[in-house]
Amino acid sequence: MRKALRWLLALTVFIGTLSTAGAATAAQPEATNTTTSGTDTDIKDRLLAIPGMSLIEEKPYPGYRFFVLNYTQPVDHRDPAKGTFQQRITVLHKGVDRPTVFYTGGYNVSTTPSRREPTQIVDGNQVSLEYRFFTPSRPSPADWTKLDIWQAASDQHRLFQALKQVYTHNWIATGGSKGGMTATYYERFYPRDMDGVVAYVAPNDVVNDEDSAYDRFFASVGTKECRDKLNAVQREALVRREPLEKKYAQYAADNGYTFTTIGSLDRAYEAVVLDYVWGFWQYSLLKDCDTIPADAKNATDQAIWDSVDTISGFSAYTDQGLETYTPYYYQAGTQLGAPTIHFPYIEKKLIRYGYQPPRNFVPRSIPMRFQPWAMRDVDTWVRHHADHMLYVYGQNDPWGAERFRLGQGARDSYVFTAPGMNHGANVAGLVPDQKALATARILQWAGVASPAVQADPAAARPLARHDAKLDARDVERRQALRP
Repeated sequence: MRKALRWLLALTVFIGTLSTAGAATAAQPEATNTTTSGTDTDIKDRLLAIPGMSLIEEKPYPGYRFFVLNYTQPVDHRDPAKGTFQQRITVLHKGVDRPTVFYTGGYNVSTTPSRREPTQIVDGNQVSLEYRFFTPSRPSPADWTKLDIWQAASDQHRLFQALKQVYTHNWIATGGSKGGMTATYYERFYPRDMDGVVAYVAPNDVVNDEDSAYDRFFASVGTKECRDKLNAVQREALVRREPLEKKYAQYAADNGYTFTTIGSLDRAYEAVVLDYVWGFWQYSLLKDCDTIPADAKNATDQAIWDSVDTISGFSAYTDQGLETYTPYYYQAGTQLGAPTIHFPYIEKKLIRYGYQPPRNFVPRSIPMRFQPWAMRDVDTWVRHHADHMLYVYGQNDPWGAERFRLGQGARDSYVFTAPGMNHGANVAGLVPDQKALATARILQWAGVASPAVQADPAAARPLARHDAKLDARDVERRQALRP
């Protein structure tokens, strides 16, 4: 899943080219420092009173308290005696009388105050968790067999149990891309914890070696004119492999990049080029086709290089570009699965390696073995047991080609698609009726829906004013094809 994988991404991946600039229905009060009315215990003191919790720093933000913290977790939740590690979290505190949104992007946690769409909708607190094995939240020594979806869900469960003593009102889990997957897995293993789940652009690769849905997607996405332009640039980058690889070698030398993990500069070059079309649709909109060279055959080498580098990123498959995302590729190659697509418009002689598997992006010193039952189990559970779950996808996002679907037994759960949107799809980008319904359900699950909203979803609006800085959300661009 390289750049797609890199991009299945993270998000954070997450979410969006569309902003969540909903009209305000309630003013933002100053964040309270008290635990309950009539007490004077500071929220920081309450958080630090939790066993295993320690403060890294507090950063000011108007209307909130924002804390960066470490929380002591077992390396193995099945056998806590095997040791512990420090897992980073952040807390955006609004008030203990508000609902709480539990967010993970599935990668590193940002230590800059930010607010996810559900947090703005419910005007609540936000707890954000760094995914295990993303540094610095990595056990030492690292036992990679303890990096799986159940262990990660158990990290969330244990943290929730600790923080529920402070934030006693309703909780909603959320995340985008790999974070949306993470929120889903958490719900599957601990369905009694959350009052609702909002999962954005979450891929669902049920059968790892059956990826024809992606080929069908690329045959019809956008317009033929746009597809033809992208395909032509991608093909031309392979036709000009020799001169552009010389440029790549100089680029690598200038920046100190190496290619030990993937095996060679040639493999890395092809991986970047084959990510190009996927990367465009993941991060761009149809209108952005105007930025693609219109006549690839007659374009300069520099124009082809610049277009591929802008969309795919030539640093992606260097050792330095891959290192941060080793935990992701490990999971893609052991449980999550990774897409394989084909390129019918490119002569076979021009493609030497094809879409390379996650094994090629993880150091060989780390053993990997794929578990085909892991995603089948989650998919079956969602189809038949989803309750208070909302999935939002983008019409033009490749990762939505294989998505979560609801079946018999699902209750008060929804799958919506934002027209024209990419990997940054969100509730704000849905058609009006779906946007209102999704907003109303989130408010209801959080326990803050007014009587008017309960009577008519069309009355639903985000409870907090849009904050251009706090709610800024660009589609997350990662250095490899990832969700």
